[in-house]
Order: sequence, then structure tokens, then C-alpha cells
Amino acid sequence: MLTIYNTLSKTKETFKPLDGNKVRMYVCGMTVYDYCHLGHGRSMVAFDLVTRWLRKSGYELTYVRNITDIDDKIINRANENGESFDALTARMIDAMHEDERRLNILPPDQEPRATDHIAGMHAMIQTLIDKGYAYAPGNGDVYYRVGKFVGYGKLSRKKIEDLRIGARIEVDEAKQDPLDFVLWKGVKPGEPSWESPWGPGRPGWHIECSVMSTCCLGESFDIHGGGSDLEFPHHENEIAQSEAATGKQYANAWMHCGMIRVNGEKMSKSLNNFFTIRDVLEKYHPEVVRYLLVASHYRSAINYSEDSLRDAKGALERFYHALRGLPRVAAKGGEEFVERFSVAMNDDFGTPEACAVLFDLVREINRLRESDVEAAAGLAGRLRELGDVLGVLQLEADDFLRAGAEGKVDAAEVEGLIQARLQARADKNWAESDRIRDQLTAMGVVLEDGKGGTTWRLAD
Repeated sequence: MLTIYNTLSKTKETFKPLDGNKVRMYVCGMTVYDYCHLGHGRSMVAFDLVTRWLRKSGYELTYVRNITDIDDKIINRANENGESFDALTARMIDAMHEDERRLNILPPDQEPRATDHIAGMHAMIQTLIDKGYAYAPGNGDVYYRVGKFVGYGKLSRKKIEDLRIGARIEVDEAKQDPLDFVLWKGVKPGEPSWESPWGPGRPGWHIECSVMSTCCLGESFDIHGGGSDLEFPHHENEIAQSEAATGKQYANAWMHCGMIRVNGEKMSKSLNNFFTIRDVLEKYHPEVVRYLLVASHYRSAINYSEDSLRDAKGALERFYHALRGLPRVAAKGGEEFVERFSVAMNDDFGTPEACAVLFDLVREINRLRESDVEAAAGLAGRLRELGDVLGVLQLEADDFLRAGAEGKVDAAEVEGLIQARLQARADKNWAESDRIRDQLTAMGVVLEDGKGGTTWRLAD
């Protein structure tokens, strides 16, 4: 029985889809004005994990993750670059998809873009105006009337009276209340714009997701997700817009993943303390980065450091060493590990406990490999099967363990030296054997002698 921590109720709830076995999930995606940083990767991997487990559990999932392809940051960056906003976003979307593939992130079923849903935004805004939840002061803008929505603050537990303290209206704004937020922005010189009933302009950020989610998944759906930094005001405003427009509950459950932190602060471009996914992948294998992101519970913060990446690498090396030398066969045996893994994942996607199960499974594989290769191979298949839920352990063991060897050592030379050492050992020429091992060590090669022969990898 799957339970999910619902940010709306602040409790774990038994998950029950709105429509039989079908699950509809919407996740706020990227604003594509620059390369994705590791914080974006955390969100993408977290909901990829949710996707994998829901499907592994037999649910029919429709996963929608949007792209924001028009906003202030995009316009400013395009102007800085001297290019059109759509040329910039096209490049950044391609780069995002490349990052996703390298991190073994499955593509969403639908990936709507804000600029393809302008007409839908006009329709929802007009509905809000007709119902008295929005107003157009005549300057080209349209604002949402926060004070009219009775449930405002129910997701973030913020109170309107507290939010008003210290809030202010700028001199040139036409808001009736400082808490009101923009649904449609009147055009400014040099900005891209679309025609609307209120004059040329472009959408506000919050209305985009209300429209794209309901267009793709219906007026009510099962799960809405995103980073914890989106809880307020973005997701709070989405609820206000959507429920005022439809009269129905917007999302049944809200999931928020924790942030990546550097020296205790959220990783973000505004703080200039971010590392792009590409930066990190230049130094670390993609699977190491992915394992770092899945080994912690999705709701917890992750502190980024070289030590944490080295720990992730060490964990994967233990897994791959257990797989090394065993034939690839279908998963067999180890049902107790599957049960424990399922219990962990069904408890709000408890990956720390799930990873602990994998370590126990590794110990059992290592115990059996010398005495019962067939049983060990069946458990190795089980390890790959469970690892696939986390998006790891699908490579050949040597490919992972020797990753980065190209350009550092000549694999053919290493293999030749290993064969020469084996011959020296067969001839009981221990001095020559030791000399060759020392030569390989100096090359940065670690030898591992086992029942199946001698294998090698690069030293850390």
C-alpha cells in the first residue's frame, strides 16, 4: 500500500488514484534561459524515481512536465545574447534533454510549452474576470484578486493578514491589493507579445501551469509536484487560479522535493553558488551523480560536496564489484529483499531504506559467489532489477569500474601486462609478478584477483 506525504495536508496519506488504476501527475519543469544546474537535476531525478515506482507498481501513469519558455529571465538573457527568445529557448531545451539522457531520466509523456497555450490562458483569465476573481485595470495588465479566494494559503499555511504586513504597491502599479498577482502583463517596448482581449502582452508565470496542467490532465488530477521553493507563491497561486476557475479541487496530492545546498544555502543562479549538471558530469560519472540524488529521501535537502560525490561513487563501486564476473541472467531468488525494498518505496518513496536493502543484497551475493555461482547470478539479476527502479546498475560492471580509463591508460597494454603477470605466477616467478603489479600500480591500475581470474580498474 503506497503512502505519499501530501504537502497540502502535511501528513502521509494512503495513495488512491481518482480514476481506478490510472494516475495523472503534473510537475513544474524548467524555465529554459540557461543550462540546468544540479538543483534542477534533483527535481527531475526525484520525479523520475516516482514515475519508475508508480509504473513498477502497476499504475497506468500519465506524466506531464511543462517548459516555461517565456518570462523576464528568458527575455533578458536573449537580449544580452543578441538573439530571439525562441532561438535561446530552443538551444536550452535541447541541452536540458541531453542532460536528462545522461542522468538516465525517462522523458515525460507530455512536455507542454507555455507559448503553445496562450489561448487557453486567455480563456481561464476571462473566466476568472467573469467570476470576480480577476480584474483588468485598463493598463494592459490583468490581476488576480487574492482576497476573494477563501482558501488562499492552505498549501503553505500562510495567512493573508500576515502576508499583508510589509507588503506594498509600487507607485506605477494598478493593483487593488498589494497581494494581488499578475495574470497577464501588458506589452513593454522591445518585448515579445501576443494579442489578447486586454491588449498585447504576455502571460504571468503562475497562470501558465494552471492552464497547461488542466489542459493535459483535466480540471482535477492525482499528483502535482515540484521543488520545495515553488510551494509559495507559485503553487499557492496555481491553486487559487485553478480552483476559482473550475470550482473543483485542483490536485489531490502535492509533492515537493528538497533543495541542493552548498554551504547551507540553496543552490540557485541568483546566489551564484550553482554547478550546472554539465559541470559536475565533467568530473563524475553520470551514474554517480544520479546515485547521489536518489540515495537521500526526495523531501530532504542534499548538501553538495566533493565528499558526498566520492561517497556515491564508492557505493556504486561496491554494487558493481558484486555484479562483476557473474553471468547476466534473469532475476531469481531474494524475494525477501524485494519485499523489504517494496516496503521502503511504498513508504513515501523511501530510497535511503531501499538503498540499504541493496547493500544487504550485495553482501548475500558476495557470500554465495564462491560456493554457488548460479544462485549468486540470480541475485545479481535481482540487484539489477531493483537498481533499475533507482535508475542505476544497468551498465556492464567493467564499463562502470573502468570509466574514465580512456585517454589515461591503454587497455590493450594493461591486458597484456596482466597476462604477463599471470604467466609469471604460473612460472612461480614471484619477483617478475610483483614487478608487473608495481608497474600497473604506477599506471593507476588496481588489480583484483578472484576465482574467475584477474580484473582491473582505475584507482580513485
